Amino acid sequence: MYCEEHKALHPETTRPAGKRGYGSRWRRESKAFLQAHPLCVRCLASGKYVRATVVDHIVPHRGDQKLFWDRSNWQPLCKHCHDTKTMTEDRYQEFRY
Repeated sequence: MYCEEHKALHPETTRPAGKRGYGSRWRRESKAFLQAHPLCVRCLASGKYVRATVVDHIVPHRGDQKLFWDRSNWQPLCKHCHDTKTMTEDRYQEFRY
């Protein structure tokens, strides 16, 4: 995947989800967030009422724990909208070596 020299610059792709913060606390907090915000905000903006199933980080946290837990950086999305956002907006990160 990455050479040893640059592997440390890509921690989000080399660590398991639990080690990236998606453990029991995240499951509890995201479940509560989805109960309070049950509709996908992207679908709602298009006039569709679709149940949100994923808590998305609006600005990708890339390991920054302050940004990870900042609820103002969370949005409820359906799986389709989350997958689309991840593959288009969040996929490419500018790396500085």
